[in-house]
Amino acid sequence: MTSKELDFEELLKQYDYKFQKGDLVKGIVCGYDGQGVMVDIGAKTIAVVPTREAVDKDENVEKKFEKGKEYEFLIIREEDEDGKFLLSRKKVDFAYAWKELEKAKEADETILGTIAGVVKGGVLVEISGVRGFVPSSQLRAKESDLEVGGKLELKILTLDAQQNNFILSNKKVYDDSAVEARKNVFSQIEPGQVVKGDVVRITDFGAFIDLGGIDGLLPLSQLSWRWIDHPTDILNVGDKIDVEVIAVDHEKQRVSLSLKNLEPDPWLEAEKNIKEGDKVEGTITRIKHFGAFVEVFPGVEALLPHAEVVELQNKKDCILQVGDKIDTYILKFNPADKRIALTVNEENSSEE
Repeated sequence: MTSKELDFEELLKQYDYKFQKGDLVKGIVCGYDGQGVMVDIGAKTIAVVPTREAVDKDENVEKKFEKGKEYEFLIIREEDEDGKFLLSRKKVDFAYAWKELEKAKEADETILGTIAGVVKGGVLVEISGVRGFVPSSQLRAKESDLEVGGKLELKILTLDAQQNNFILSNKKVYDDSAVEARKNVFSQIEPGQVVKGDVVRITDFGAFIDLGGIDGLLPLSQLSWRWIDHPTDILNVGDKIDVEVIAVDHEKQRVSLSLKNLEPDPWLEAEKNIKEGDKVEGTITRIKHFGAFVEVFPGVEALLPHAEVVELQNKKDCILQVGDKIDTYILKFNPADKRIALTVNEENSSEE
């Protein structure tokens, strides 16, 4: 073998490589052209990373890939006729991002996603270049309130690389944190405490107050000493209020609250100012089939029986309505049971 043949054989040995499609290789950036990034991976010719496989639309190739610096790439096409390999950096980033997502799912971590689109049935999000989907049922906010580019705290529900299935939940973040918060609140709360809360929901039977992790119920009857038709008469969603804890059910994790307990008991004042036989002017607050309730002292209601209501209507030749002011007499007064019976006849009150 001649010296030239030996030199050529040695040269071939330098390029005795076995690069294949799907291999992860290291390469040094050596330049840029109209196709993308030129990379030296130790093959016979310079490999190419097409722009679409190098950067996203808004990214700059030269800023992301510094000349002379080494990076990892994935071979996506073996040598062509010119001996060039085609590489991808985005698929490497995707693979590493997917591994990080698998770790986050295993640890049940909360991750931050960027809203990429609001579609029917949910929201598309992007996390480290990976697209995922948040169904409407897993959103805490309404889809109409979300905007592209906004951020969402998320937890991973399902993650399947082979099926490219990536489902997340925004609601679970708050549900899980609420469970922990409930434990903390229930370990500290007890009847008699006065606590601060936010009005988060109003119903016909009362209001739900967020106590910092748990929602306590403020029943309609505990809103005020005065008669309240509906909680919205005195409360609005978003109000910050002080309430007293009146009952705690640890087993069912329920808390009952009172607003009126923070006000002076008007019956104690009424006892000082009212006695049986007194003539009082009051305002009708409710009319039932068995009679009319009349506020005879601020926060104190008394009952005028149905027969007495009919008698008064006949005398005044009118139909009594809520809000009407009427003169009555105290027939019976039981401050211990918080009950007062009224009559429209002075003689009846005197007989008692």
